[in-house]
Amino acid sequence: MKNLLIPALVVVSTSVALAQTAPTTPDPALAVPPPAAPAPAPSPLTTYGFVDAYYGYDFDHANGNDRQPFLYSHGRQNEFTVNQALIGLRYDDGKVRGALGLHAGTYVSANYAAEDPVLKHMYEAYAGFRPFKKAWLDMGIFGSHIGFESAISKDNWTLTRSIMAENSPYYESGARFTYEVSPKLTLTGLVLNGWQNIRETNQAKALGTQIQWKPSDKIVINSSSFYGNEQPQDSLIRRRFFHDFYLTYAASEHTSLAVVFDVGKQRGVGREKYDTWHAGAVFIKQKLADKLSATLRGEYYYAERGVIIRSIMPRALDQDFRVAGGSLNLDYAPAANVLFRVEGRYLNGMRGVFARADNADNRSYGNVTTSLALSF
Repeated sequence: MKNLLIPALVVVSTSVALAQTAPTTPDPALAVPPPAAPAPAPSPLTTYGFVDAYYGYDFDHANGNDRQPFLYSHGRQNEFTVNQALIGLRYDDGKVRGALGLHAGTYVSANYAAEDPVLKHMYEAYAGFRPFKKAWLDMGIFGSHIGFESAISKDNWTLTRSIMAENSPYYESGARFTYEVSPKLTLTGLVLNGWQNIRETNQAKALGTQIQWKPSDKIVINSSSFYGNEQPQDSLIRRRFFHDFYLTYAASEHTSLAVVFDVGKQRGVGREKYDTWHAGAVFIKQKLADKLSATLRGEYYYAERGVIIRSIMPRALDQDFRVAGGSLNLDYAPAANVLFRVEGRYLNGMRGVFARADNADNRSYGNVTTSLALSF
């Protein structure tokens, strides 16, 4: 009997122990979940792309399919075509960064016409690193430090670019040093081959600066400058000074404002005085609905003897260039990465500034442009 009692006690004690450690409820919601696996770190290598297809129509146009010679973006009329098709790679691990982007389209054909065929299809190609905390040093081809409007149309408030944007740099090649003073203030200094050129056109180098200040979430203030000689190697030196200023203000959840002003000076023919050009624009952007917005733009451009916009070496008796006008832009975004745009634009200038084959004294110019853009 004693031998039978001991195994029985072992069985009873084991059953009690299991009853104490087993869950007292079958509800799986009360069970403790296993620890979550750590989220994978984001890859420092990313891809990007952009396609901007468009159709434009110019009223009373008699110069074929090309638009005005000082318009480089969406520069064709009465033709379905592509302004810019872009694809690229970017790398940024916090200490090292770089990018390589290739593009084609009518914007490239017009704006890169003077570049070497091997280089003209490079949208960006640069390498950089942090020499110390809060600073970056980049070298190569990159977007311009000048201007409120960029080469990527979806990032601009209007479909077509203002005259001042079309006649200031969209891209640059050189070395760029950026210092992040604080989340609100960034300082940039540049040494460049020149005024929107990848290859050097003379033995001189140009200098650039940029100050961008964000005093609040609603305001951005930007000041950019350029200094250099842009004349060919066998020409007299004509120093160029240029400054770009813009301010953006988010007045409300639905309304935003921007004011832009450019001024430039370049030594004239006699070397004792400077030719001057200046331009300004005002933008008002209004959100009309969840996927619909509108932008109204007013602008002007004045160039003494047509410096820059007509010639980098104007003659003393060349005619001044004066143009003013406005545009209305409607944007519809059916998805986060798709944008359909329609814009009407009207410009008026001095006698003959918009000369046509059938009207040499034409002073006005109007067009409508539509675009469907996809980004990824």
